[in-house]
Amino acid sequence: MDANNRNHRFLDPGPFSSWIDRFAEELAAQRYAPLTIEGYTASARHFAAWLCKAGISIDVIDDNIVRSFAEHRCRCPGGREWPRISPKYSRRVRRFVFFLQRAGVVCPPLKIASPYPLLDGYQSWLRIHRGLAERTITRHLRDLHKLLPLLGTATLDYDASLIRDVVREWRERTGPADLRTLTSALRSYLRYLAGAGLCRPNLDHAIPPVLQWRLSSLPRYLAAADVERVIASCDRLAKGRLRDRAVLLLLARLGLRAGDVAGLRLDDIEWTSGMLRLSGKARRQVRLPLPQDVGDALLAYIEQERPCVPQEAVFLTMIAPYRSFAHSGHVSTIVALALKRAGISDSPSSGACLLRHSAATSMLRSGATLEAIGAVLRHRSLDMTAHYAKVDVAMLEQVAQPWPGELPC
Repeated sequence: MDANNRNHRFLDPGPFSSWIDRFAEELAAQRYAPLTIEGYTASARHFAAWLCKAGISIDVIDDNIVRSFAEHRCRCPGGREWPRISPKYSRRVRRFVFFLQRAGVVCPPLKIASPYPLLDGYQSWLRIHRGLAERTITRHLRDLHKLLPLLGTATLDYDASLIRDVVREWRERTGPADLRTLTSALRSYLRYLAGAGLCRPNLDHAIPPVLQWRLSSLPRYLAAADVERVIASCDRLAKGRLRDRAVLLLLARLGLRAGDVAGLRLDDIEWTSGMLRLSGKARRQVRLPLPQDVGDALLAYIEQERPCVPQEAVFLTMIAPYRSFAHSGHVSTIVALALKRAGISDSPSSGACLLRHSAATSMLRSGATLEAIGAVLRHRSLDMTAHYAKVDVAMLEQVAQPWPGELPC
């Protein structure tokens, strides 16, 4: 801790003293290091002393007060003069204010009304009636916030011409892949509005199709030897490597999606039967056999490295406060870092899907049928699984036809 924090430990926080003690207890429960806790409490004491000196009541604390504290020329006893408070110091104070808000001591900030109130009902409809995953709901809402400035909020005035104009406008701004997600969200939203009687029916049919060859590219995968190099890059002595090894094995052996790994709960592991319970797309429950090496890696992580905190998620962050992964991007980051450690710089991609595609390709080359691969990957359509047939060169040679007018290959 710097000299200023050491000095500010002795400032009189006045009526905030007991709340600062509770704040420290909460940080300790979240497994923050003692030095970090001391930094937070020193910042909170400084803020409390400044409030007392300025005659500011506890019930009027808001973001403007915190901003004034950050900008004041500090002459508080116990520290040298500061022209202004550092951003890091301000973040600690905001964390303390947020703690006071949750405790009911300080009024939370007023929630700004959404410019699109109909999205609240749409969000509930997706969750309750459509059974979509939270990450899918978030993506739909994000896409609709892009479209609604052009569509407007007068839903009863929506017509086919307006819908087509909005899609054409976005076609000029983005690529086919992003446009597909935008039109998917728009189609879903129009169906919700029509079902609720808030717009004309069948407007979703006015959305122009997004032309894109389905599954036209080759699957991106690693050779089996490279997959093992990636897994072996997890040095078990380094912090976080037991977690990373378990994540990589789930992706490489079972072909899980990044969202499956991020959403895995402790109760999903059936240790006695050696099965893994997953809730896939559309909340479909499936059970997969747990390979021995995957089970061993999970057990090693849970027993030796996973923080002992009241969290249901299997995989947690390695820095306090220990929390579950906020989104599946954390899983892809683990894969990208493992590729870098393994010295694989020419991989076709660096996300979690790389190991999923590699698992499917390896199963196909080992003689597994497309039906078996589709069952493991939990594809709803065999057409999706057939995408991997493109990498089986031996099978393709058997079905390849000679080019007209040329000798057979």
